[in-house]
Amino acid sequence: MISKKKAFAGAILLILMTAFITFSVSNLVALSVGDKTIISRDMYQRMNEENDNMGKLIQLKHFLLEEYYLELQEEALIDGAIHGMFDAVEDPYTTYLDAKDMSDIMMSTQGIYGGIGIIVTADEDGYVSVVSPIEDTPGERAGLNTGDRILRVDDESVSGNRLDDAVSLMRGDADTKVKLEVMKRNQSEPVDISITREVIRIQSVRSEVMEDQIGYVRVTNFDEQTAGDFQTHMNDLTNQGISKIVLDLRNNPGGLLTSAIKISDMLLGEELIVYTEDRHGNRKEEYSDAGRYDVELVVLINEGSASASEILAGALQDHGKATLVGEQSFGKGLVQEMQQLPDGTGFKFTVSEYFTPSGRNIHERGIEPDHIVEIPDEMWMEGHDLDFDEDPQLLRAVELLQ
Repeated sequence: MISKKKAFAGAILLILMTAFITFSVSNLVALSVGDKTIISRDMYQRMNEENDNMGKLIQLKHFLLEEYYLELQEEALIDGAIHGMFDAVEDPYTTYLDAKDMSDIMMSTQGIYGGIGIIVTADEDGYVSVVSPIEDTPGERAGLNTGDRILRVDDESVSGNRLDDAVSLMRGDADTKVKLEVMKRNQSEPVDISITREVIRIQSVRSEVMEDQIGYVRVTNFDEQTAGDFQTHMNDLTNQGISKIVLDLRNNPGGLLTSAIKISDMLLGEELIVYTEDRHGNRKEEYSDAGRYDVELVVLINEGSASASEILAGALQDHGKATLVGEQSFGKGLVQEMQQLPDGTGFKFTVSEYFTPSGRNIHERGIEPDHIVEIPDEMWMEGHDLDFDEDPQLLRAVELLQ
């Protein structure tokens, strides 16, 4: 039988535990008491700080609306504040998108949009820099190349920290003109280039059979149709008995990660394709299945090969499924997600960084090919595809397969 002394001590302990739990819970959650709500000190402090910040923003907005010497649009001020918040992140891949920008991006991932057909990024000096022109587009025909810097669009200054604004200015209806001020690579004075926009219908995969029954497959970017088109071309080549393939990823700026993973799945067999890690250390892995095309591969890359094309090339290299030929790739190892808001606007933001199967982080480093073969500047600057018999990188790939 429990003594009164022990029972009393147990009661005191129970009261203390109850008090402790109540105190702990009340510091984590809000409690309703009648028509009042009790919140923790930490929550109260956070709400005060939030109210101070939002109050300051609202106060300044009202001041400008009432006191500025010209009439202002409240919506424009709010839009500018949102843009400013994303700019403060100082990541060119994290940005707020107005309704037009959002529509343009959604359209481009489907493989169709109006513009000049170039892929741009923010370079290390804050300029809008060409990653690569898309094959057979106005931008390529105008001679724009990897490394060219775009300074102005229709006399409006552009910079890398507002990358999507620059993209939006370059896009537009077909048959309209846009003027670019461009600092060409290896030149000291900018030049003006006038380009007529077109409807850009991206044929992201093409193929042919070269000498000695070697197949050639060119993938220019990764959109929603690319993986299916790649499979069609590979089926056509392998049905002809082709077992040696040159996969050309040069000047491929990337695109949809899911598309690159699907193509990797066709070439790797049962292997790790890529893994990503966020700031909390959460790791997500993408694997291919056992099925694959039984072909010998040489992959061509250069400094215009970025993002999703680097994921594909890096996975093939790490697993010894392909030999890489060409020049060091661009080096974009960050993963973005995009969200659309109910009013048609949206935003994209960097969520993680990716690593090749062996653990390489290639951001701002790129992928080093197994065989470095450079194309002389005078050939590279011409801004068009080289013929098979004058392309030193392709000739080296064919030599390796022979």
